[in-house]
Amino acid sequence: MKEVKTADGSATCFSDIHGEYYHSLSGAETEAKEKYVKPCGIRPGMIILDICFGLGYNSAAAIDAVEGGELEIFALEQDTEILKKILEINTNFKKYAIIQGAVEQALSGGKIFKQGNVTLRFMLGDARTTIKEVDRKVDAVFLDPFSPKKNPELWTTGFFRNIRRVMKPDARLATYSCARQVRENMKDAGFSVEDTPPWGRRGPGTLATNIT
Repeated sequence: MKEVKTADGSATCFSDIHGEYYHSLSGAETEAKEKYVKPCGIRPGMIILDICFGLGYNSAAAIDAVEGGELEIFALEQDTEILKKILEINTNFKKYAIIQGAVEQALSGGKIFKQGNVTLRFMLGDARTTIKEVDRKVDAVFLDPFSPKKNPELWTTGFFRNIRRVMKPDARLATYSCARQVRENMKDAGFSVEDTPPWGRRGPGTLATNIT
């Protein structure tokens, strides 16, 4: 798995399986903040569902944003090879050691990791299955699969319905994709959609909220 430096100095990796980078080359760490943490309005006390955890940057940015406040994170990831990469990578996130500790435990079979005010619950396997095992209503969802072309099964109406089922009425879902079919599938699942700022990519991201 090839490691590559992005424009903000942070590292990402290239997936040989999907033929895509895990993050925008405009800046992997900055993307986590601008595309996920800010649009979701992350604050202390929230429960977050992080789908396609990858290198854990989105969750790391959320932990840093609350500055010692309480967070509970459900982390869904299928690829153990990218999780192993977390144990050797260097980042600028202040609390990345929490992510590394949680991953080390998860790779050894542990499911719940707690350090200070942060609790991480790892759910390893196909997200279409593990999403059904989330037993809490969440305040925010980070949806970060590979592109709809490469990872279409995680952009379907059915999957969005399963996500919405575990979201609180006022919860937000953020993702980098603004593809027309993705947004139509979101609407069919019961979401309203709007743009997020077009940071690091040609088009905007998407913020989805429940229609209730």
